[in-house]
Amino acid sequence: MNTASTAPIIVTGAAGFIGANVVAELNARGRSDLILVDDLGREGKWKNLRGLAYEDVLPSGDFLARCEAGRIPAPEAVVHLGACSATTESDAGFLLENNYRYTRRLCTWALSHGARFVYASSAATYGDGSQGYDDDIEKLPALRPLNMYGYSKHMFDEWAQRHGLFDRIVGLKYFNVYGPREDHKGDMRSLVNKSYARIFEHGNIELFASDRPEYCDGEQKRDFIYVKDVVDMTLHFATQRSGGGLFNCGTGLARTWMDLANALFAAMGRQPDIRFIPMPDVLRGKYQYFTQANMAKMRAAGYAKPFTSLEDGIRDYVQNHLQKQ
Repeated sequence: MNTASTAPIIVTGAAGFIGANVVAELNARGRSDLILVDDLGREGKWKNLRGLAYEDVLPSGDFLARCEAGRIPAPEAVVHLGACSATTESDAGFLLENNYRYTRRLCTWALSHGARFVYASSAATYGDGSQGYDDDIEKLPALRPLNMYGYSKHMFDEWAQRHGLFDRIVGLKYFNVYGPREDHKGDMRSLVNKSYARIFEHGNIELFASDRPEYCDGEQKRDFIYVKDVVDMTLHFATQRSGGGLFNCGTGLARTWMDLANALFAAMGRQPDIRFIPMPDVLRGKYQYFTQANMAKMRAAGYAKPFTSLEDGIRDYVQNHLQKQ
């Protein structure tokens, strides 16, 4: 990365899970000329900013107003991670404004200033997976997200495609991300984070029982990816000055929830005790039973680093982060 640049890097959602990890890695690469954007609220997100170096933190609404009023300097890059990420959010109007229209306005502003624009899409855009997990933009019209969160992300992907922007911007379809700095996310934390405390208190893990006959309990599969890999892929594109596209951001290997639970018990040095609870009504018909990113396009774009295995990622998360809190 060009550490001599006088143009700042903007990171939205900067106090959030992935955002704070992006800022930490930018600091590690010698960048502190950062404008952070986030609504810190009251859920403790501010704690993710401790120890990080940056110029300022602005609330999301004020930041966008300043951009459009010409009061924010032209940046080198905008890494747009700010959004409502709750898959259970039912306020469609809020999601349209916060996830779709805000992203449109920020993208338009960034491009008008010649800035690199990298944004977070989501694997939730793939819906039930019946159309596969191929990040070919020509297949976007066939996708049917299962919830409004996924649809709000899909709307921007389609808007960018219709306007021919994917030769200049980068969208990343994050799969199931876990790792440090997710404590503030409540029910949207990864199972690793939520179950770590439960094992200490109760000695067991609870997984959703399957309500589909083709899947045994705990055998639902997801593409779990460690946040360190997500950050590395994100900055791989943010530091490029040309080219674009829509890319999956996973490992390309689906693993079961049982695999995850067993890896967590092993990292904690405990004997597995795995129990099953009914699928909540709010998730019935909206739950992804299988996700697996096709990573060929990412590899073709020059990202060659190996992905962290589920076992290695959970071990690092537990032993170097959760156990030291």
